[in-house]
Amino acid sequence: MSSYFTDLAQQYIDGEWRPGTGSWDIIDLNPYDGEKLASITIATVDEVDQAYRAAARAQKAWAATNAYARRAVFEKVLRLVEEREREITEVIIAELGGTGLKAAFELHLAKEFLRESIHLALRPEGRIIPSPVDGKENRLYRLPVGVVGVISPFNFPFLLSLKSVAPALALGNAVVLKPHQDTPIVGGTLVAKLFEDAGLPAGLLNVVLTDVAEIGDAFLEHPVPRVISFTGSDKVGRHVATVCAAHFKRTVLELGGNSALVVLDDADVDYAVDAAVFSRYVHQGQVCMAANRVLVDRSIADEFTEKFVAKVKSLKAGDPSDPQTVIGPVINSSQAESLTAAVEQAVAGGATALVHGATTDNLVEPSVLTDVPADSPLLRQELFGPVAFLIPFDGEEEAVRLVNDTPYGLSGAVHTGDVERGVRFAQRIDTGMFHVNDGTVHDEPLVPFGGEKNSGVGRLNGETTLEAFTTTKWISVQHGRSGFPF
Repeated sequence: MSSYFTDLAQQYIDGEWRPGTGSWDIIDLNPYDGEKLASITIATVDEVDQAYRAAARAQKAWAATNAYARRAVFEKVLRLVEEREREITEVIIAELGGTGLKAAFELHLAKEFLRESIHLALRPEGRIIPSPVDGKENRLYRLPVGVVGVISPFNFPFLLSLKSVAPALALGNAVVLKPHQDTPIVGGTLVAKLFEDAGLPAGLLNVVLTDVAEIGDAFLEHPVPRVISFTGSDKVGRHVATVCAAHFKRTVLELGGNSALVVLDDADVDYAVDAAVFSRYVHQGQVCMAANRVLVDRSIADEFTEKFVAKVKSLKAGDPSDPQTVIGPVINSSQAESLTAAVEQAVAGGATALVHGATTDNLVEPSVLTDVPADSPLLRQELFGPVAFLIPFDGEEEAVRLVNDTPYGLSGAVHTGDVERGVRFAQRIDTGMFHVNDGTVHDEPLVPFGGEKNSGVGRLNGETTLEAFTTTKWISVQHGRSGFPF
């Protein structure tokens, strides 16, 4: 594993591994024990420019490459991920503080999305559209956008980098990737290494390891990229959207959430408890789709609460390399401090802590809060950690109102003994995704993924990925002579 943190702790620009030329280093730390994994000299504005220029130079030939030949690269990347799964798992555990369970979950999805990218290379199709003009043939071509800039987050960096990088490349584009500075290897140079080893031509995928403190908005403002795909917080996403709009760039924004898992009066309580605990506490709750809020019909609230609390108390927190660990560390000290402060704020404001987890360095143990005042801002914001709010309600109408009482609209779930009742409930919720009798955390290669309200703009996966990373061009052909009025 150590070789990943030495060999890949560099910039990857135009097919070359090289150090950055910035005046300071990104220090890559293991969030569990604080071990220094790597020291990476950051990329400057000049290196961002070099990366984009290299991508632009390489893209035209790649777009002209037969789609079947492009497809072979993604087949090889998939085989490499399968062959190196053990090493990649170790790196995820070390750099993210992810448990073995979380790493397996991320790698399973990453492989599914790579399989879809293999097929995506062959998906673009042209059309002939009728014309009211005699003798005119309207041809509609679907073409790559050119160069795509990708900014990925720290929570599922391998998957969420690949979700944009692989389809963008498959469709004939070139890519410049900027991973989160807390996950530069898993979210950045590891992806580049896999594509390099799979035979992707130089310049088509570039990775810049840097920080806005160094480059400002240069990654967004650069004239080369036509699309920016960003996954992260709604606060940063709003800035990305504003800057890109000023430069007439298209954006795909996959932002935060404040999802709710709702348990109606006819639900299977034991099953709902299992779904709710997973939906809140998977990867320490550092998931945009996580169930921040668990809403339970008052008629079954006591039974549900007792079983939910008991299951949460059974979750082992600690070293993520221990196969028995369910709750590992959050990504950094800032996250740990803000989560601890949020719990204290809630309790001071009148909430009851049914489980009050301790914080040791970056290890934040699970908490379960109830009696949170209805006007508490904590109920309307994204809490990116292992803290659940239990909220009783009286009847479906109140449940719908509570679920929608948030500026976010990403995911959610409802549990009920009547599937069609669940579907009717789901249709009333202002989200991009909603699940009946399941958890809130799902992603599939063919199903449009994205949110409403502050949870983002646009969709990825399946046909929506095709729309995101291609453009259409109308070419008309006039057979015979056209008439002109003068």
